[in-house]
Amino acid sequence: MLAEFDLIRRYFVSSQEAASASNGVTLGCGDDATLLVPRAGQQLAVSVDTSVVDVHFPGDAPAFAVGHRALAVALSDLAAMGASSRWCLMALTLDQRQFADEEAAHAWLAEYAHGFHTLRQQHDTTLVGGDVTSGALSIGVTVMGDVPVGEALTRGGAQPGDLIAVTGALGGGAGGLALWQKGERDLGHPLLRRYLLPEPRLAAGVALRGLATAAMDISDGLMADLAHLREASQVGAVMTLEALPLADALESLLGREMALKAALSGGDDYELLVTLNADSLSEAQQRLAPLGLALTVIGQCREALGVSASDQSDLSGYAGWQHFSGDTP
Repeated sequence: MLAEFDLIRRYFVSSQEAASASNGVTLGCGDDATLLVPRAGQQLAVSVDTSVVDVHFPGDAPAFAVGHRALAVALSDLAAMGASSRWCLMALTLDQRQFADEEAAHAWLAEYAHGFHTLRQQHDTTLVGGDVTSGALSIGVTVMGDVPVGEALTRGGAQPGDLIAVTGALGGGAGGLALWQKGERDLGHPLLRRYLLPEPRLAAGVALRGLATAAMDISDGLMADLAHLREASQVGAVMTLEALPLADALESLLGREMALKAALSGGDDYELLVTLNADSLSEAQQRLAPLGLALTVIGQCREALGVSASDQSDLSGYAGWQHFSGDTP
């Protein structure tokens, strides 16, 4: 029989790491709450994400990928704010009925924890608490980071005339989902990695501080997330569709039309969508170059609200992901 506190101690508590005062943790896992010390001159950035089986990830996805992905999508919100990650909380609801026996459950948990901790350590993020309970598989992850006072990136700073740009490539998340639904299980495939093992752009967010006038991550699809940014900034946009950077192998898998749809509304890309003054573009691209990350201009902000394409293409069919639309991924 699985025991809650045994599972927490076995898979999620690192006493040596949690006891380190250098990471700002004065009281870590094991008490009713954790005690943290923010760094001087920094604001605390906090975000939470929930991942639900067969909504955000397939029920038969590898446990390592489930753990990685649950943390990655939460860290992506810190990246969009230009924050450095410091701490996280994780609440795991585990369905014991999905396992043949206790040995299978422990094997799944070990792989899940490995995926979660590998990414967590990669981004110097300390797990400082959480919960494990029984029920339909879902994971809630709260992330906390810091950003110098007054330097956070937000959705609300874009101005008419600003360029609209994205990091990396688009459509990979939707392409990977399509591959998975066709039976592909090789996580070495670049599209499947983009879907199940996304990489939060934390270093890019930090690099773009002071240059980006507005930013957010692309989780629900480019057009849906651009709509949020436009609303917050009270600007419109003209998009250059031929400039969209498509993920490797996406067009060969889906064809040009469906690849474009994946890039515009597929979601799960976790790239950064930013606006910036044209005079800042070159420096922004130079800052991202050491990260091996491109910054591609895909449009421009305008004063008139709404969005249109420079080639007059109809953009009305690219709404993006809605959790309460009745659709499934």
